[in-house]
Amino acid sequence: MKTIVLAAAALNTTPKDWAGNRDKILAVLAEAKRRRVHFVCLPELAITGYGCEDEFHAPYVAELALAILERDIVPAVAGLGAAVGLPLSFGGSTYNVIAMIHDGVLLGFTAKQNLAGDGIHYEPRFFKRWPQGQSVTFTTPGGNHVSLGDLVYEIGGVRFAMEICEDAWVAGRPGISHSRQGVDVLLNPSASHFAFGKTLTRERFVLEGSRAFNCAYVYANLLGNEAGRAIYDGDCFIASAGGVRAYAPRFSYAPFTLAVATVDIEHNRVGRARLASYEPDLNERGRVVHLARWTVVDTSITPVVSRAAPTKEDEFSRAVALGLYDYLRKTRCRGYALSLSGGADSAVCAVLVMMMARFADAAARAELTKIAGLPGDCAERDLVGRLLTCAYQGSANSSDTTLEAARTVAAELGARFVNFDITPLVAHTERLLADYLGRPLDWERDDITRQNIQARVRNPPIWAIANAENFLLITTSNRSEATVGYCTMDGDTAGSLAPVAGIDKVFLRHWLAWARDAYQLPALDLVVRQAPTAELKPGAYQQTDEADLGGSYALINRIQKLLVVEKKSPRDILQVLAGPDEFGASLSRAQLFQAVARILGLWSRNQWKRERYAPSFHLDDENLDPRTWCRYPILSGNYAYELEELRAELAFNAC
Repeated sequence: MKTIVLAAAALNTTPKDWAGNRDKILAVLAEAKRRRVHFVCLPELAITGYGCEDEFHAPYVAELALAILERDIVPAVAGLGAAVGLPLSFGGSTYNVIAMIHDGVLLGFTAKQNLAGDGIHYEPRFFKRWPQGQSVTFTTPGGNHVSLGDLVYEIGGVRFAMEICEDAWVAGRPGISHSRQGVDVLLNPSASHFAFGKTLTRERFVLEGSRAFNCAYVYANLLGNEAGRAIYDGDCFIASAGGVRAYAPRFSYAPFTLAVATVDIEHNRVGRARLASYEPDLNERGRVVHLARWTVVDTSITPVVSRAAPTKEDEFSRAVALGLYDYLRKTRCRGYALSLSGGADSAVCAVLVMMMARFADAAARAELTKIAGLPGDCAERDLVGRLLTCAYQGSANSSDTTLEAARTVAAELGARFVNFDITPLVAHTERLLADYLGRPLDWERDDITRQNIQARVRNPPIWAIANAENFLLITTSNRSEATVGYCTMDGDTAGSLAPVAGIDKVFLRHWLAWARDAYQLPALDLVVRQAPTAELKPGAYQQTDEADLGGSYALINRIQKLLVVEKKSPRDILQVLAGPDEFGASLSRAQLFQAVARILGLWSRNQWKRERYAPSFHLDDENLDPRTWCRYPILSGNYAYELEELRAELAFNAC
């Protein structure tokens, strides 16, 4: 056989949605067969869903997954081959495995050798790694005796092997040994979460695998917001001879997508034979041979293709819109409620809900109109008006500027808009506190308390809307605010979902200007041209966020990255910031020290707030979510020792 038609499937799974996941797998198999595919690779843990967390410890989860595989999926793989992921219990441990199936026959299970245990991944908590080069015999409940382990499958003269997600990201990737065994097709069933620019990294190792190993490389991935926080972009590739032959569309709303390509097996074999450095491994260990005949397909070799590099702005739009769509659909809620302040963060959230509706394909739009109770041919504005309710909740300290911005943005997007005056609620709460204190409140003694009262009394009205409408309440906190705890617990942080908590304020303001121009949303200019302000103090105070924080958002972001991502000490942070290409040209060393001391103090004292944020989407490696990425103690020394040493050094040097 000289050519083979290969497919990579992206699948939108949900943890423990047994029937739903199974039906999507069966739909993939049917579509692959319709398109005359010889072999299709599905994502990692496709039967159970990847994000089952500690449910993987429940013995019945692996048992049920195996039963569904044998009863429903294996018989459906008729006239083609497929790789399907599931957990498998063996010898008292659970392994992350891929079932290899051809024409109704279960050939074996390849087990993952390198478990993802950093960032948002906790695989070593659930699974055991499989040792390289080892295989055993496994007996299924259906009585099949098959191989389990590090395997190479020879099906009708074509050799297949696997790198399962993390396996391809390590230096000693299994593809190295598989290549020496003459593998023709290397499969990579993955569950690789979205992060900005990550698709370029995936493409590089897929291309390098196909080139260095002289094989076809099939990379499959998950799609959508699978379990709440991680978004999967559905990134799938098929590469051969060092060139990409097919991509799957990213950020699709479909239940699955396919990338399909016809590749030249013989061409890769010739390339391998020409390499003087190639040293074949003649050991037959882990070899599964299956006699089969491949159907001859009269199709030409798929040429090398390419696609434009993504922009961060577009990736942010597409990823969060998809995340919002799946979050809404999978929670079975009917829309989103949002406290629209007229500022940047809430405006971004409103635009993203509009984009959720705009980016939907025909099937997803039909589902959204069904959720909204509207006819399928309704206008986008009508759909957004049913899916998004925005409430402006002004106090005596709110301005006409923010009211007009909120009203105009909501109108431009088509969202339902209500204007609540919270002044009576604020006055009532302040009166209760004044009675308790035995004195009237004033801004000199009660500044933060009075600001927090306003933020908190906004909470019950918008929650009431969410409850009455069966909506999800969006909270608008961003990463820069989370860094320093610039938020009110049970006030602006309250909600069901925090879609922009994983991104910084500087980018959000930039993105608003980009969205204004890219999507012709001129109302956003009313937000873009404002200086960020909480509007919780009387106008005479001219309150702004950066004045409250004692530093610019750009400086806060830089310190956060140096501290949290690069793990720099306070001394090293100050040294970096003092550089001429950083902030040294505009701020003295003493000013920079004061900023570092203030921000590090706020960072360490406010971990308890970050622990209580609503679920947020993971977007990059600067995420502060303590549940999935950034662990920090709630109680700590607050950098007091380090900062005191640094303060003494600066005082000595100033003498």
